[in-house]
Amino acid sequence: MDVGAFILAAQFPGQGQEEALHRAVRSAELSEESGLDAVWVAEHHFVPYGVCPSAVTLAALLLGRTRRIGVGTAVSVLPTAHPVALGEQAALLHLLSGGRFTLGVGRGGPWVDLEVFGSGLRAYERGFPESLDLLLRWLREPRVGADGERFAFREVAVVPRPDDALGGQAVDAPPVVVASTSPASVRLAAERGLPMLLGMHCGDEEKAEVVGLWRKSALEAGRSPEDVEAVAARHVSAGVVQIADDRPAAAEILTKAMPGWLRQGLEAHVTVDGRERRMRDPVAYAELLCELHPVGSPRLCADRLAATAERTGIRRFALLVEGSGDLVATEENVRRLGGEVLPLLR
Repeated sequence: MDVGAFILAAQFPGQGQEEALHRAVRSAELSEESGLDAVWVAEHHFVPYGVCPSAVTLAALLLGRTRRIGVGTAVSVLPTAHPVALGEQAALLHLLSGGRFTLGVGRGGPWVDLEVFGSGLRAYERGFPESLDLLLRWLREPRVGADGERFAFREVAVVPRPDDALGGQAVDAPPVVVASTSPASVRLAAERGLPMLLGMHCGDEEKAEVVGLWRKSALEAGRSPEDVEAVAARHVSAGVVQIADDRPAAAEILTKAMPGWLRQGLEAHVTVDGRERRMRDPVAYAELLCELHPVGSPRLCADRLAATAERTGIRRFALLVEGSGDLVATEENVRRLGGEVLPLLR
């Protein structure tokens, strides 16, 4: 089982942005010290839900601060990025880190980001497959050109080559995972032979159904059963973790802190076209996350992770560790995850 920390750089009420970013970096450093397998970093624009605007930039910093742990983006938003630029960054981090970088990509939302960065609503509604295919070609081929609806350019050399030698031995391109929150995204990931990142808003039953759809779609696309099984082993389940001596104490930490963050963070999202959007009730959502995920004693948390792996087949986890909003409490949470939960799983 592969257990990692999911880091949003969440800005809680009353906190400054530097405080949120400092907690994010410290959480990643401590994740390596505590024996976790990975850290996953998110990106958001113009909202306090998360104040890191570039997951790949923060990933670069964390790769430089660590030596063993894997670092992934969860996710880099493709509709507001040029896939070639993102591919170049991914190749650079892959080579310089000795293969510790994973590129997670997603479609994002219909937010004002599309207006600010000039990509437009079409990039969100129709352009994700084209962007993903161009990114994958950049990571896999020595020369790439494009003649698509959004991207068109003459063939150029891929520099640096992500499959260049690491320590004298040729390696594969950096791994790519796709955030999959809709059937279309699930099928797209399956057809391209890519593992999924599944969100923390859904439980085991829903995730198991999504994995089933992915597997069915991959086989229908002509992928071999052996390839399907190999890729399926790399799916990632996002969740929340909060460790205390018992479940009520752990849940109290989150239900006191998270609603204020969720309220101000989710309310700050602005749609690009003025479409109506429904915001989750912050208190009910915090309570739901406590029900779905490893929140409680170390034994309860280990059992919950093991049960999710059994029900869904997913054995890689990205767990939000900063739900308390407090640096000291987050540090303790990470230490207990590494020191008290992981030994029970292994």
